Amino acid sequence: MRITAITPSPEPCVEAGWYASQYHLDHEVTREFVCSLQPLGALLLLDKLRQPFFKIESHHYMLKGLLGDTSIRVAVHRDHEDLLTRIQQQINAYE
Repeated sequence: MRITAITPSPEPCVEAGWYASQYHLDHEVTREFVCSLQPLGALLLLDKLRQPFFKIESHHYMLKGLLGDTSIRVAVHRDHEDLLTRIQQQINAYE
């Protein structure tokens, strides 16, 4: 999986001290891809819903999205933007 573009998230959260971006991917989000991100934090995967949803949370960042989409939302606390490199590496590592 490769990140093709990063755009500001349409959902504002700067007021709460978080920065969010939409990570656009070169393939659709699959259950296997989401499971590969589990080392990043606590995984919530609701794959039996009509629109399957996932969220991965850590103390300083969060990833969320829908299975089948080609983008995910990544939010990071303003004091921990250095963690974005780790998140991007984990996303790009999925084959």
